[in-house]
Amino acid sequence: MAKKLVQYYVVDAFTDSAFKGNPAAVCLLEEDRDEEWLQAVASEFNISETCYLTRLTDAESPNPRFRLRWFTPVAEMELCGHATLAAAHTLFSTDLVNSNTIEFATLSGILTAKKVPDVKAMNDSNSQNGEAQDCYFIELDFPAAPTADFNFSEVSLILKALGVSSVVDMKITTTCEDIFVVLPSAKSVADLQPKFDEMKKCPGRRGIIVSGLAPPESGFDFYSRFFCPKFGVNEDPVCGSAHCALATYWSQKLGKCDFVAYSASPRSGILNIHLDEQNRRVQLRGKAITVMQGSLLV
Repeated sequence: MAKKLVQYYVVDAFTDSAFKGNPAAVCLLEEDRDEEWLQAVASEFNISETCYLTRLTDAESPNPRFRLRWFTPVAEMELCGHATLAAAHTLFSTDLVNSNTIEFATLSGILTAKKVPDVKAMNDSNSQNGEAQDCYFIELDFPAAPTADFNFSEVSLILKALGVSSVVDMKITTTCEDIFVVLPSAKSVADLQPKFDEMKKCPGRRGIIVSGLAPPESGFDFYSRFFCPKFGVNEDPVCGSAHCALATYWSQKLGKCDFVAYSASPRSGILNIHLDEQNRRVQLRGKAITVMQGSLLV
């Protein structure tokens, strides 16, 4: 029996402009596929994340629920923010769900995505090109990621990989074990030219988060970038899961729980963030735009 064609969408997440933000391929599965196929397709797309959605019909929740898995070109991931946003955007924009809230069953537990009104867009419904704007953000509810002190005996490896001589602070996240580096300024974050081969030698299980305080006139609270060459992604253009640690760190430093964050990668991206300290959750708000769709023939 021939395999059913798999419909896919390529979505730029944490942006409302095509070819900005972070791209993810969203594949809609109607039947199970083996691990080798899932990884091969992710390698074929060769972008930071490819995710797979399978509708779950036996869920007890009143909200539609889907199994969601994330793959880089070389490995499956336990958590990915931008591909979750892309998945939710795909489901909302194609009317595959009749709900403002979606639940995803993942390796990190049940994650939710919901529509949240964009008041500014609602008040300015006519965009410059004459087309209606999306009048909502998609809000993801993710676990907060605390940071802990880092073993400074290995700092020299990290400084060499980043190509910097000094840092303001250095931590490690307790969830994904990302190295968390704070630089003296937002400009130093944006101008960073890391050595990816050296990064692969650095400690930490996943990648390196680099951040700096945003200039007051920018309209942002902090800048960041995320590098993950160990998992086949030299730079993740806008890493949602990294902001689960960024929100926790900057909340302690700035004494606030609401942020507008700028991802300073070449593609750039914007996130609106709320840290729920009591429940140890992070709400990430962003937009997305579909740039491609098609079918997998194999």
